[in-house]
Amino acid sequence: MKKFLSILLAAVLVLSLTACGGDSGSSGGASSGGSDANSSSSDSGSSGDSQDAGTPASDFPTKGISVICPWGAGGGTDACLRALSDAIGKELGQTLTVDNRTGGGGIIGHQAISDADPDGYTIGMITFELSTYKPLGSSELTYEDYDLLCRVNRDPAAVTVNAEWAAANGITDLKTFVDYCLAHPGDVQMGGSSNASVWHIGGGYLMQETGIDIQMITYEEGAATAVQNAASGFIQGVTVSLAEARNFIESGHLICLAVMDTERAELFPDVPTCQEQGYDVTYYVWRGMGVPKGTDPAALEILRDACAKAVESPEFVEYMKNAGLGIAYLDAGEFGDFLAQNADDVANSMEALGLC
Repeated sequence: MKKFLSILLAAVLVLSLTACGGDSGSSGGASSGGSDANSSSSDSGSSGDSQDAGTPASDFPTKGISVICPWGAGGGTDACLRALSDAIGKELGQTLTVDNRTGGGGIIGHQAISDADPDGYTIGMITFELSTYKPLGSSELTYEDYDLLCRVNRDPAAVTVNAEWAAANGITDLKTFVDYCLAHPGDVQMGGSSNASVWHIGGGYLMQETGIDIQMITYEEGAATAVQNAASGFIQGVTVSLAEARNFIESGHLICLAVMDTERAELFPDVPTCQEQGYDVTYYVWRGMGVPKGTDPAALEILRDACAKAVESPEFVEYMKNAGLGIAYLDAGEFGDFLAQNADDVANSMEALGLC
């Protein structure tokens, strides 16, 4: 554990100096809406009164909307956001185009959402990592830099390993994995996403609870590359969500040993929880929607209403179920309360792990 924390602290120092720099990538994906926008007020907690009918924002939106994703294509955030964008587009009768702005451990994308014009035509998905930036000293961004739309999703981490490596070393469940790691301290490499991101910290929780010493390998572009590397055998496993590892689990390249939840996942009901195997490890990611602070109140209400309806649309519900992504909707007010508590909890957890 001490070895892990030493390596992680060194990585954090590098991130704090460089996270706001680096390149940003972009890959677009469009989804077309199919119905007129419903401009009635939402019950999700407005930050201002809607404008009177006849003002420029009353017929919002009149053109397509850009949707910023702070993480790379192929990961869980990207998959969830593209499905949601399609559903929102149908509610608004406009095209929503996903724009992946990667780099800086998600800072570049989160900053781009905050810095956009507050006219309602740029929205984005904010993620767990937003609660880590200020404790790390890598960015001053917090949830308070956005007008919130809703929380969409919550998913637990899982312990997933390369199938060939597991078979060669007699690893069949979480206990045999822990026993192997205890016998080979520092040898096992597990991937997450970027430094001090949700899945990186998830690996730290696993070590803290089980007493193992593993190397957490970080991937600035997100979890998709980590999963690919685990499936190829470049690293031994990952501590990402089941949804992100699903394709390689189903292909037989990876096997999931445990899910960090209080109950088994519907997608893989044969995979036991950590708690079932004697390790009290529960850990989750969250994802939600936000817009630049000060967004036009009328546009804000329309977007909130569209999000609430999109999350309940049969197509979105079916997609999330098939993808193994959990829907955990909170309206804007509830999401704000959740984020305030989450910010405190994450800061305390990072301090306990020696990350800040």
